[in-house]
Amino acid sequence: MTNPTVENLVIIGSGPAGYTAAIYAGRANLKPVVFEGFEMGGLPGGQLMTTTEVENFPGFPQGITGPELMDNMKAQAERWGAELYTEDVTAVDLSQRPFIVRSEEREIKTHSIVIATGATAKRLGLPSEHQFWSRGISACAICDGATPIFHGAELAVIGAGDSAAEESIYLTKYGSKVNLLVRSEQMRASKAMQDRVLSNPKIQVHWHTEAVDIFGNGQMAGVKVRNNQTGEESKLHAKGLFYAIGNTPNTRLFQGQLELDEVGYVVTKNNSVETSVEGVFAAGDVQDHEFRQAVTAAGSGCMAAMLAERWLSARSLITEFHQSATSVNELETHPAKKTEAEAEAGFNLQGTRHEGGYALRKLFHESDRLIIVKYISPGCGPCHTLKPILNKVIDEFEGKIHFVEIDIDQDRDIAENANVTGTPTVQFFKNQELLHEVKGVKQKSEYRQIIERYL
Repeated sequence: MTNPTVENLVIIGSGPAGYTAAIYAGRANLKPVVFEGFEMGGLPGGQLMTTTEVENFPGFPQGITGPELMDNMKAQAERWGAELYTEDVTAVDLSQRPFIVRSEEREIKTHSIVIATGATAKRLGLPSEHQFWSRGISACAICDGATPIFHGAELAVIGAGDSAAEESIYLTKYGSKVNLLVRSEQMRASKAMQDRVLSNPKIQVHWHTEAVDIFGNGQMAGVKVRNNQTGEESKLHAKGLFYAIGNTPNTRLFQGQLELDEVGYVVTKNNSVETSVEGVFAAGDVQDHEFRQAVTAAGSGCMAAMLAERWLSARSLITEFHQSATSVNELETHPAKKTEAEAEAGFNLQGTRHEGGYALRKLFHESDRLIIVKYISPGCGPCHTLKPILNKVIDEFEGKIHFVEIDIDQDRDIAENANVTGTPTVQFFKNQELLHEVKGVKQKSEYRQIIERYL
């Protein structure tokens, strides 16, 4: 649990701010320790993990998906020696020096800290919200929009900013119609995004409209809405409801230890990322409630790392770790998805890892091993988060199980037959029987225990 050494810098959080801080600190030979997060405060990689095309990040004229951008930043941080842990920080002690940062698995002493914990998407708290969560309601259109139950169905989005506009446009790929519920008479989204929404024939904007509750029998059937000018209530039929209603800063760990504003954002000095505690810096959405852009978060992450290095140097606290960057060729490559014919030609019943519908059908009928099926969707941030976690577990059971990855957009019939209502979903089969299902991203230990139970 305890690490006897004192680290130069601990970065709490990931996303553009955390990963950029890690890149700059790594290049400064600080060998930063990064707690990417796991479940508290959202996904490792931040809110861009639930974003489709990022069209305004410099250097990508054709755009890039949020998860791809975060994967690239993470790989670049690792290349320069950052030590990454996909763990939640459970406690921070800023009352003593060196500072102490704890997770469930380790305690680390550090001379300086960069806070990049970001902000978390809000929920509405509707009366039936819990009942219909993941049965129609979602906070991530990118993760769940490709789910078979939404194909050809009428859908709804709540929000008025860029996120709501983007999710509405994305959902038109799958739904027959998208209803955008806006509380006021205008949107807050950028002019370009408003134009795209208002010119899309599959999107209907409902002005002065608020959600009151959800209705349905087991599965969501629609939204009860109210016109906040007339008070009139009505029912809007929709199989899916997607929230895009703003964020809450993830600063619970620092309450009573750092100066926070009335909403909970970390207060930083003008034109700086310095906080009220020397040696502690804040970057990204955790201290920025005005711009909230990937590029400004990355810029503040750069500032935080550079100021941390200067602060450490001025106090002769640095322990340098000289290293050469890992070769780009040593980073993970992602092979192109095989066609069904290629899958059939290369299928090996004795193999552990497989991909696609053909492999799943063969294994389902011909193998007596435990079969683990992971369902993913295009651009799904949590799916990216789950990949290294589940890969490590699968490696432990090489030759004893089968693991199959299914893209629900390419194998819609399989996802529909398996009643998959969101991604990532992991199902466990043996002897043609569904034994267990896990939705979302869980700790390695949970997947390991399930496998051991059914082996």
